[in-house]
Amino acid sequence: MTVLDAAAKAALVPTPNDDGRPRRFADFDTFCEALDFAAQGPCGLNFHDARGTLAHVYPYSELRTDALVAAQRLIAMGIQPGDRIALIAETGADFAALFCGAMYAGAWPVPLPLPTSFGGKDNYIEQLAVQITSSDPAMLLYPDEIAAICAAAAERCGCKGLTWQEFAAAAEPADAALPTPDPDAISYLQYSSGSTRFPHGVAVTHRALMSNLAGHSHGMKFQPGDRAISWLPWYHDMGLVGCFLSLIANQVSADYLKTEDFARRPLAWLDLISRNKGTSMSYSPTFGYDICARRISSQSNVAERFDLSRWRVAGNGADMIRPDVMQSFVNAFADAGFKASAFLPSYGLAEATLAVTLMPPGEGIRVELVEEERLSGTPRDLSRPARYRAIVNCGKAVRGMELEVRGEHGEPLAHHHIGKVWCRGSSVMHSYFRDPEATEACMVDGWLDTGDMGYLNEEGYLFIVGRAKDMIIINGKNHWPQDIEWAVEQLPGFHQGDIAAFSVETENGEETPAVLVHCRVSDPEERVKLRDAIRDKVRAITGMNCVIELVPPRTLPRTSSGKLSRAKAKKLYLTGEIEPYSLAA
Repeated sequence: MTVLDAAAKAALVPTPNDDGRPRRFADFDTFCEALDFAAQGPCGLNFHDARGTLAHVYPYSELRTDALVAAQRLIAMGIQPGDRIALIAETGADFAALFCGAMYAGAWPVPLPLPTSFGGKDNYIEQLAVQITSSDPAMLLYPDEIAAICAAAAERCGCKGLTWQEFAAAAEPADAALPTPDPDAISYLQYSSGSTRFPHGVAVTHRALMSNLAGHSHGMKFQPGDRAISWLPWYHDMGLVGCFLSLIANQVSADYLKTEDFARRPLAWLDLISRNKGTSMSYSPTFGYDICARRISSQSNVAERFDLSRWRVAGNGADMIRPDVMQSFVNAFADAGFKASAFLPSYGLAEATLAVTLMPPGEGIRVELVEEERLSGTPRDLSRPARYRAIVNCGKAVRGMELEVRGEHGEPLAHHHIGKVWCRGSSVMHSYFRDPEATEACMVDGWLDTGDMGYLNEEGYLFIVGRAKDMIIINGKNHWPQDIEWAVEQLPGFHQGDIAAFSVETENGEETPAVLVHCRVSDPEERVKLRDAIRDKVRAITGMNCVIELVPPRTLPRTSSGKLSRAKAKKLYLTGEIEPYSLAA
């Protein structure tokens, strides 16, 4: 992508909010057809630099032209339909053109993550190597800036590795007839954010993709003047499907910040929303809203800097939704015109392409208070006061999707009974790539076992209570790790993501909760006091003594989408790779 000076950036004109034609709500047979149609209008992608200044305007017409050239270049290099093309998913025009070009060539693009601040170079190479081995691509394409580490991963797997620029010079585009896209053919492979040691490449057909894009655009009620603003990574399903592919298929213009730029300057996200003169649609996990609310002090005059009055859809997904964090965001930005009714909770997963449920726009966050006994699966202890958790309503099934909540023997459960969430519909994945056993384990008669626990109410709204695999079961009682983590976060000085809870086996063979906590206190005596305060807080939640470990800041690992990875934290703790501070007894 050409680097522009300040004067050239100032002269750029972003693509308009509206196409000028009646909107088609992703009613295409294939994604290639969707891009062909979008390219006939004026909308497109708009990339901004770290300070939020417009740096590259990329109309869909230009994207299609570049994608067709990329497709012909892939064909000239011997790529056949069904071959995989692994792409490091940097937010920008190069990735966008190559991803779409691979589809035009009949190949399957495979978006892979960029490096994160946690884990270092060796861990990143290992993660790439595992996913490259799983997807078995014909080549790996990547940005110049990380060429050395990407090339090392490709070489380890015996895979051809090229930078964007090397690919552009590798062969003259062919002059061949492009394959006719088949709606039932695989369109791309998506690795979920936790896919590291045992990667599962989700194979998504064109038909499933278009069904999901239509489902969530109807559910969000796209309307004239809508414009998307996003910092979400394109290697995660919410960023790739919801904030890139959907916008093309629904003829919506978008403004982008790179994820790493958002991490350094999160309020630039709100600046972009403020500058949009149409109605804004923007999604974030809970932690994105949390970071922004924490960056604003009580003395800040948010009304002078921001105008969030036209933020129509403030989507929330990709993790457990925290109503307290959402309320903090409202408190911080109400003076800038933000309305709580703009919040749009949702639920989805890569195995369903993306969206499974959406709240209707304008309803905001609705919660139900659920007794701890219902969550733990044990009878009420009448000697203790009742304890409740606020569970967020994640909305109703999108078009073409059905929901069931099932018990441990697969039986459908009545309303308000907590069990495993299953879904079935036209956008459920084809399979896990080359993994029939894993596919069979989660797919039964067209129904997908999501691995999440929740319940449905009488109106068909879904409430998610946690991940089944994260549940800590001790003496027959269920403990949800997020309840423990949220309780510790109420102590002064802690942020979301500072605590990881999971079960470990003690020396006598019994299971007990372990809680790892980022510690920013250096004084040894103060650390002991902090450990004891955490222990008391956790005992109040669980009714038992737990293993409490204080660990250095930035130690707890995150997934590629920014979520806390409890499974990896447990693994690193048990192997000694996370070293807790030594404390007095």
